[in-house]
Amino acid sequence: MKQKLLILYSLILVFSFSANAQTTTSKINGIVTSTNGETLFGANIMTLHTPTGTVSGTTALDNGRYALSNLRIGGPYTISVSYLGYKSKKITNVFLTLGKTTNINVVLSEDSNILEEIVISSGKNTVFNNDRTGAQTSIRSKDLRTLPTISRSASDFTRLDPAASGGSFGGRNDQFNNFTLDGSIFNNPFGLDAATPGGQTASQPVSLDAIEQISVSTAPYDVTLSGFTGASVNAVTKSGTNTVAGTAYGFYRNQDFTGGKIRGESIFVPKLTQSQIGVSLGAPIIKDKLFVFVNFEKDNRSDLGQSWLPNTGSNAVNESRVLRSDLDEVRSALSGIGYDTGEYEGFTHDSNSTKGLFKLDWNINKDHRLSFVYNFLNASRDLPAHPTALGFRGPSSQMLQFENTGYQINNNLNSFLIELNSSITDNITNKF
Repeated sequence: MKQKLLILYSLILVFSFSANAQTTTSKINGIVTSTNGETLFGANIMTLHTPTGTVSGTTALDNGRYALSNLRIGGPYTISVSYLGYKSKKITNVFLTLGKTTNINVVLSEDSNILEEIVISSGKNTVFNNDRTGAQTSIRSKDLRTLPTISRSASDFTRLDPAASGGSFGGRNDQFNNFTLDGSIFNNPFGLDAATPGGQTASQPVSLDAIEQISVSTAPYDVTLSGFTGASVNAVTKSGTNTVAGTAYGFYRNQDFTGGKIRGESIFVPKLTQSQIGVSLGAPIIKDKLFVFVNFEKDNRSDLGQSWLPNTGSNAVNESRVLRSDLDEVRSALSGIGYDTGEYEGFTHDSNSTKGLFKLDWNINKDHRLSFVYNFLNASRDLPAHPTALGFRGPSSQMLQFENTGYQINNNLNSFLIELNSSITDNITNKF
């Protein structure tokens, strides 16, 4: 009795983990029939993920239907279908989308007919089918590489969802969203600023170059998606393959890339300098068996500390009401008691972040696949005086601040994840 209770408790624990995670895989299903429409019970279906050599397989049920779950996202895949007495078929260039089911029906001809091998491209889901689980927007690897982005953040791509407005979905505050990375919860525990970790320092927790696909679900009726009222946003990181591949990149911008007029009227453009460098590498450790992917990125940004200038009678568009003589008098008085105020114009606030990701993928056998992911973020940001010190956030046209009245905020993150995908039988799969 005690042993049975222990087994039951273990099962409840596993399912409780699953209920709080998102999928990191894809699925293929379909029907295998003959040319005369007869369903082929026991037909063999094998999939090969070409970049990594990952093999999965199953057999068709008595109604000819088959399903392959827990498959790696992306591709290309080669699907082989065979049945005794019938000509085998291969379906190539199949690419799988995160969290979606690709429907591939196969018709086999009798082996007595002399036919060459038939190679066809993968079919796509129709708009309406029983594998749809609610409104979902999928952002594939190609989209991440080709669509424009300024901030190099996931939010530049999740806005492709029709319900998106910045970080809000369906009119809900972004704090009501649920963000996951490789299926694990990745929300900002502080609950303010951006909805993901690093939000207080305006940093991205994971480099865009390390993300393979992103999915946005706004109204799912999948029981595995819960804990949100805005959107469920899931990002899956890249993995190594049998091909050694890497990237090295750098980006730079300053205030000269910003327009200086609005409707023909000149505006003040504050000083800005931002540079970003990074490197990624994916490679096999053991071909078809063990793979590694690493990414490292550094981002440095410097902004003008305050855009308002002291009042000198210049009538500049950004001139405040605070007299320069008053600022000099305050600085002189505080200097007399040993306090250095710093400058009150021309100073900068810095934002710096260093992030990295390390991922191992192990094809244990055709039924089990293990992944280990570690990512870190070390970020800091200079800010003006906190509202609790003055009653409101400054500076403004009515109030200027000195350089040393501000403070620095830090966001440091270390995250570890282990995921085991298993195919127990043709009808049962598990994710732990």
